[in-house]
Amino acid sequence: MSEERFGEFVLVRRHERGHVAELVLDRPKAMNAVSTEMARSIAGACAALGEDRDVRAVVLTSSHERAFCVGADLKERNSFSDADLVRQRPVARGAYTGVLELPVPTVAAVHGFALGGGFELALSCDVIVADRTAVVGLPEVSVGVIPGGGGTQLLPRRVGAARAAELIFTARRVEAAEARGIGLVDQLVEEGRDREEALALASRIAANSPVGLRAAKRALRLGHGLDLPAGLEVEDAAWRSVAFSGDRAEGVAAFNEKRSPRWPGE
Repeated sequence: MSEERFGEFVLVRRHERGHVAELVLDRPKAMNAVSTEMARSIAGACAALGEDRDVRAVVLTSSHERAFCVGADLKERNSFSDADLVRQRPVARGAYTGVLELPVPTVAAVHGFALGGGFELALSCDVIVADRTAVVGLPEVSVGVIPGGGGTQLLPRRVGAARAAELIFTARRVEAAEARGIGLVDQLVEEGRDREEALALASRIAANSPVGLRAAKRALRLGHGLDLPAGLEVEDAAWRSVAFSGDRAEGVAAFNEKRSPRWPGE
């Protein structure tokens, strides 16, 4: 396993087998509160991972024992002038869009608090695995703002408009069992097993065609919210991008030869 640090607060681990990378939120003294510097580092790490053709899946994890991420660094924000806040906004957005726009499947491993921007980072992933200590929510209106890392758009896509409205308007925190029951997280695992289970899921994903995975994610993301005929056109374009690939030829050959595929990744 190799490690690469992006700034002081973000670590990327590339696992030797399985083509899985781990993006670690590593600001434990602040429970991973996202400062300007940390936001810039998240965006930088995502840019590097997106360009790495050897990576087939990314797991977003935390180095803090009791929190995934508590959201924006409000201590830093308290010192901002209006001009500071305006200047910081594109940097902050870059962190969330960096995760959201990763071209490979992404899995969030959540334990403890995942609040505000922390939960938005998880929502930016394709699948959320949480352990039984998880507490999630978007409490931004309780401090005079709104979810600004994609929450008002990503949450209703998960749980529907009315449920998202209730959660955002009340700013309430949701514990793990309820979060699983209403679809805020996708898998609920035993305490302390979120990272292990997320990495295992990512490894299963990464065993598949890298060309197919990227195209499938593109079709899922671009087609969401479109009417059915438009969505099917998105799917057809994605299909055409893989139909004549080396991965498609290898996949069919491996199936017929009853062996594991050796993906060329092109």
